[in-house]
This record gives sequence, C-alpha cells and structure tokens, in this order.
Amino acid sequence: MGKDVTIQGKDGNFSAYLATPAVGGGPGIVVIQEIFGVNAVMRSVADGLAARGFFALAPDLFWRLSPNVQLGDKTKADWDKAFDLMNRFDPAKGVEDIQATITHLRKTRGTNGKVGAVGYCLGGMLAYLTATRTDCDAAVGYYGVNIQTMLDEAENLKKPLMLHIAGKDQFVPQAAQAKIVEGLKANPLATTHIYPEMDHAFAREGGEHYDKACADLANSRTATFLRQHLS
Repeated sequence: MGKDVTIQGKDGNFSAYLATPAVGGGPGIVVIQEIFGVNAVMRSVADGLAARGFFALAPDLFWRLSPNVQLGDKTKADWDKAFDLMNRFDPAKGVEDIQATITHLRKTRGTNGKVGAVGYCLGGMLAYLTATRTDCDAAVGYYGVNIQTMLDEAENLKKPLMLHIAGKDQFVPQAAQAKIVEGLKANPLATTHIYPEMDHAFAREGGEHYDKACADLANSRTATFLRQHLS
C-alpha cells in the first residue's frame, strides 16, 4: 500500500500517490494518469512498479480543474466528466507538474537519483512530452493520443523513449500511427512497438479492451527498458 503525498509545484501544491518498495532503494517512476485521474487503476500500476523495486509517484494532474478526481471507466457519467476534464486540460501545465514530480522523486529518500516516467492514454502523450521537455532519464508511453501532431518536438529528445501503439486504436487512426512510427524511426533514442490487433487501453486491467497477453508483453518490455536506463 502506498500513501498520498504533497508535491510543491510551480503554480501551487498538489497531491500524488506514492508507492515504495518493501525493502531497499531503487529508481523513481512518475506514473502519468489516464483521463480518469489518479484512480484505483493508476494506484495499482504504482503498487505494481513498487513491487518491482521502483519508487512510483502518480501526480494529480487535474488538480487545477478538479482536485483528487478518481473516475471509473464503467459509466457514461464518468466518461463524460473524464472527457470534459481532458478537453479543458493544459498539457503544458501538466508537463510542468510532471517536472515538479520528477524533482520531488529525485529528493525522495531511498531513490538512486534516476527517474523515469510511464503514462497511459492522455498520460501516453504526456510521457512523450516528458521525454522532450523535462530532465527525466527515460519515458514510456502507452497508446498516447495526438503524438502525431507533436513530432517536431522529437528533435528535443535527450533520453530514451519507448511508445506502445495499439494497432486498432479507436482514438489514434492508423494514418496517425504510421506518421508517429515514420517520424521517430530515424531517432536512435526512440523505440516503437505496435500491437496490431489491439484497441485503446489494452493494458488497462479490467477495462473493456484489456488483453492480458499483449499487456504482459508491453509491461515486460517496459520493465526491461526502465531497468536498462534507470539502474
């Protein structure tokens, strides 16, 4: 079990969920939320990373709009609120908050000073921007949305980036996927993996499109990637 902590940000303080390893030290990981906030799914992701030896910290990136929101993916009301929050969300401010979270993790007792990021959906796009705009040491994005509109930022990549792309993502058309792969293929710091038959959120355990085999494969690739670049 983790605990809620407070992060000192550029524009004010905000909450985050911190999960720590049972024993020993290790790298830090910023867990970047989906559009549903730092809910049970994101907390479970953080707990799972802590079980692998990471200090996992999931910041509340919607704090300016609706602090401490925790939505599900089962009701229309929650989906409507989640999309409303996403549409009003400022990604640039979100990246500033992620940088504050990275800085907080670097100072957390027990961490080795290295910090990576893992994000999903909205967080997958933010993981890409984290790799181009912050001082994180490595970043992983799962089925990130709108990355194809931000490929000009790839020239700012200074640390390794891995993207997991759902081949039948209802929110990222195949033309957009191809643009992402083409735009990053020459960059030695970028790695892309495509899961041809998967829809959006295939790694969200309990979700409509969850696929254990592909989720396990993506998570294994992520764990290896993070260990390689954060140890």
